[in-house]
Amino acid sequence: MSSVKDPIREGLRKGWKVHGGSLGALPAKLACDVAIIGSGAGAGITAELMARAGLDVVIIEEGPLRSSSDFKQQEALAYPSLYQESAARKTSDKAISILQGRCVGGSTTVNWTSSFRTPPATLAYWQQHFGLTGYTDAALAPYFSQAETRLGVSPWLTPPNENNDLLRRGAAKLGIPAAAIRRNVKGCWNLGSCGMGCPTNAKQSMLVTTIPAALDRGATLLTETRAERFEFSGDRILALQCVAMRPNGAVDGAREPVRVTARHYVLAAGAINSPAVLLRSRAADPHGLLGKRTFLHPVVMSAAVMPGKVEGWQGAPQTIYTDHFLETDPIDGRMGYKLEAPPLHPVIFASTVAGYGADHAALLRQFPQTHVLLALLRDGFHGDSPGGSVGLRADGSASLDYPLTDYVMDAARRALLSMAEIQFAAGARQVLPVHELARPYVRWQDARDAILDLPMKPLLTKFMSAHVMGGCGMAGNERQGVTRPDGRHWQISNLSVHDGSLFPTSIGANPQLSIYGIVNRLAQDLARELAGRDVVLA
Repeated sequence: MSSVKDPIREGLRKGWKVHGGSLGALPAKLACDVAIIGSGAGAGITAELMARAGLDVVIIEEGPLRSSSDFKQQEALAYPSLYQESAARKTSDKAISILQGRCVGGSTTVNWTSSFRTPPATLAYWQQHFGLTGYTDAALAPYFSQAETRLGVSPWLTPPNENNDLLRRGAAKLGIPAAAIRRNVKGCWNLGSCGMGCPTNAKQSMLVTTIPAALDRGATLLTETRAERFEFSGDRILALQCVAMRPNGAVDGAREPVRVTARHYVLAAGAINSPAVLLRSRAADPHGLLGKRTFLHPVVMSAAVMPGKVEGWQGAPQTIYTDHFLETDPIDGRMGYKLEAPPLHPVIFASTVAGYGADHAALLRQFPQTHVLLALLRDGFHGDSPGGSVGLRADGSASLDYPLTDYVMDAARRALLSMAEIQFAAGARQVLPVHELARPYVRWQDARDAILDLPMKPLLTKFMSAHVMGGCGMAGNERQGVTRPDGRHWQISNLSVHDGSLFPTSIGANPQLSIYGIVNRLAQDLARELAGRDVVLA
């Protein structure tokens, strides 16, 4: 990859204002127009638009600044340096593993590039139940279009890798429609290592698009710096207290804290860390909504061994999906689920599937022939699906309680059945539902009977998630939401929230494009208010 230009190193050479970690001492004080906490999807869009409007911007990122020169396609390097808690973040009962970025660019640096607009059924539900009357397809369409153009969202025209094509073929044999996923890439090398950072800069993440654009316009970036808490005076934030972090994610007590003052603050640290900042700050929460209704798209998985090589680590990681099982019940009926095929890499695979000893070794020997499907469960649309609750540990770090109710478990069982049937239809020699008590099954009938008998309980049924939403949800009135429809906090006059924590339910699709489009709208309105100028994402 030595021939690939590194825009981050080039920017640093030309004088970007970046501090923290190995990039220089943090200033004791900073003053600006807009302080943005986080550097992921919502933060990046906001930073570029604020900088375009001529505002003085400071971006505060807890994780390190890494770039294509650092991305070696190795799990052992990527997970500790690019993910929250070294890719081992979990719910408080350890029942759900959560993959979430912790680096400049946030989860956009390590996601799999799948790009869906917010589904119309989700928007209709928000309008009906949360008073978000302005959130219509027509109103959001121009903002989605701008984001898609800016970030290279387009159909993926290369044939799917075998891992994804097995989903297409198996679904087709059962009469289940499947479609291609749009991706936000330009000049993609089809390597398959998106989750470890893109070594060719093809992925149009915030790391190589909006954050550099903001830095080129004079923004300041603080890396390895955690937003600790706000200082308040009445309904306004006076300042933001920040602390230096070590590369391992621990607070660096040897370095002095940083105090950032701003006209306006934008919280975009992700839908676990954004509520946590407000909780550490003891922010106003008159209706007890802060950190509540946090959603994950809980994911269950099914592994299969195919007759030929699958090599799911090669090629674009996610290119085929089916929403068939989202559409079989009303949105507020039984929980629906979206099926996709994840990329396969040995550390994540080995740490996710059940078993140990000889059985586990046998699974790994068949790794090149292994195919995996995942089901994203659409949580948040039913009374028995209230999501989780963000809290704080004794050291002030964030935790998430997420009850796996009978309602969720019913969907998990149905999803395991659907995935196993598709895999057998695609020619699987054996199918292993990812459950501690499951075994490999060589016939669909045996798998079906076994799945129907499995005890669907936390820690037995293996769950993961890479989509965290809610916790600072929007609503048309303060009794239903932490934030207003324009992203402003209901009780704090100079604070906006611009990330997935705004969503009052889960999306029902990979959420990155929803964040891009919705925050694009909110940030343009905020720039107009703060700077008196119209700016667009371009």
